[in-house]
Amino acid sequence: MQIPAERLLQITNRFAELEARMASGTLEGEAFVQASRDYAELEPVAKIASEVAAIREEISGLEDMLSDPEMKAMAEEELDELRASLPGKERTLAIAMLPRDSADSRPAMLEIRAGTGGDEAALFAGDLYRMYEKFAAEQGWKVEPVSMSASEVGGFKEVVANVTGTGVFAKMKFESGVHRVQRVPVTESGGRIHTSAATVAVLPEPDEVDVQIDPNDLKVDIYRASGAGGQHVNTTDSAVRLTHIPTGLVVIQQDQRSQHKNRDKAMQVLRTRLYDLKRAEAHGAEAEARKAMVGSGDRSERIRTYNFPQGRVTDHRIGLTLHKLPEVLEGAGLTELVDALIAEDEAKRLAALDS
Repeated sequence: MQIPAERLLQITNRFAELEARMASGTLEGEAFVQASRDYAELEPVAKIASEVAAIREEISGLEDMLSDPEMKAMAEEELDELRASLPGKERTLAIAMLPRDSADSRPAMLEIRAGTGGDEAALFAGDLYRMYEKFAAEQGWKVEPVSMSASEVGGFKEVVANVTGTGVFAKMKFESGVHRVQRVPVTESGGRIHTSAATVAVLPEPDEVDVQIDPNDLKVDIYRASGAGGQHVNTTDSAVRLTHIPTGLVVIQQDQRSQHKNRDKAMQVLRTRLYDLKRAEAHGAEAEARKAMVGSGDRSERIRTYNFPQGRVTDHRIGLTLHKLPEVLEGAGLTELVDALIAEDEAKRLAALDS
């Protein structure tokens, strides 16, 4: 994909302008924050644009040398190398220039729920949560549980956590969907393979300014916590249930001893889910286009199978099978899947621009 020379010049000029503004010392407050954000986003694009412009200029100069018999052989050799390297650089630039999801740089809320399969599904939900914890550690991210509903045999009926760090949503967003496991449960005496499932949702977390919640739109119920969680749960009215009346969304939080902390965490979850609704509405017009990309974001879509007897993981959206199940569950191997999904998404968006 060839980028016009005028576009390269626009990028380098815009970057030079931002660089001058940042160095001027005149920016303060929100203006400085916005300029810093723009600078950070444009810097890698400007760097590749400069490299592409330099290669093109060098090719042009060498082509002029072809008319000189003494320089022709040397010029042809260098031209071959530069012409071979240019398409790759231009593709890298085209990918860097693709419109970015505004939520890509945000932290995310990770929600994992046991699906079909009873106790085995809950154990698998626990396996997935540990996999994401280890993957996050590999990326230098932090995972903080928001709420956990443990099952009696281990694992989770449901677990919600915040994942914070650089580029969390950009790397995690393709994990949303139904994850299926095929293995012999520890409770199975006959050695038969069972199939269970868990649902993963990865939602970008908004800033408070992104989602304003009118207190009049909230119904707040305070009650006594129940279930696992320690002796205190049945002695204090600390559990909080928030109902957002306009949307019908309900969030229950009872993991903390403090009613105040439970309310804060419930508000955080509610704000994230409202932001997700807002994004879904905004993307409604693009729904058909998004179906062509990697995953539609539909959380009922079966996206991956973890087959223990064969030690393999298959991502059904891109037809990729890795025979390294233990490495994937340890987090490090998940990087290969995530990178492949991102590459496929970029390739399809590039193809859509060309068509």
